[in-house]
Amino acid sequence: MKKKNEGGKSEPKKQPLSRSKLELFIDCPRCFYADLKLGVKRPPSFPMSLNNAVDTLFKKEFDRHRKFKTVHPLLKDAGVDAIPFQHPELEDWRRRNRGVRYLHEESGFEVYGLVDDVWQDRRTKELIVADYKATSKSTEVNLDAEWQNSYKRQVEVYQWLLRQRGFKVSDKAYFVYTNGRQDLPEFANKLIFVTKLILHSCDSRWVEPALHKAAHLLRQTKIPASSKNCKHCIYVKQAASLKSLSFAQ
Repeated sequence: MKKKNEGGKSEPKKQPLSRSKLELFIDCPRCFYADLKLGVKRPPSFPMSLNNAVDTLFKKEFDRHRKFKTVHPLLKDAGVDAIPFQHPELEDWRRRNRGVRYLHEESGFEVYGLVDDVWQDRRTKELIVADYKATSKSTEVNLDAEWQNSYKRQVEVYQWLLRQRGFKVSDKAYFVYTNGRQDLPEFANKLIFVTKLILHSCDSRWVEPALHKAAHLLRQTKIPASSKNCKHCIYVKQAASLKSLSFAQ
């Protein structure tokens, strides 16, 4: 269905779809349908204030190199010949409720995602998606856990968006992954981090089929089945089984 603009021309109907909502569709079609079609959202997660602080400081650090068009020491040490990309829309790409946006007319979704950073290969001029991650654990950081597949899909969506906007984008993406050390003798009002650059070879060909499937799902009138391992749906089912019980006040 299309609507008329002021000039009388038809414009495709669009529905905003964030990168995280597309991930929700992959995680559990039932939760996705309940959210976008019925307005029933999952309970919000706790704010990750320390992670957000690290994210902000990383952006300031890389923005300094963006200003002077220099290679960050982390990249130089890893042999990555790239500098932070300069673009007038960069702040919008990072801003909540803005992001890199593209209207996928076939599905009707205006897809958007908030990038942490974009670098540019100095030789090929290709753009490189970069994402900042922070954690604290006793072992070295990596991307080997199954739950971290969502991280990989995250940067693949960003790649897809930038390509739809007409940019030449590398298949390589990097995670600037920092780990708060736990082996120190005391806190002393400071955290010491060890930062690692992790390469991910991306394949974003899954994005467009996922958009078509998500759009098809929202056109259905029947609530879909949940994913087998969806913790939210499992909780709702278990909670519903308690309705016949009475609790002492």
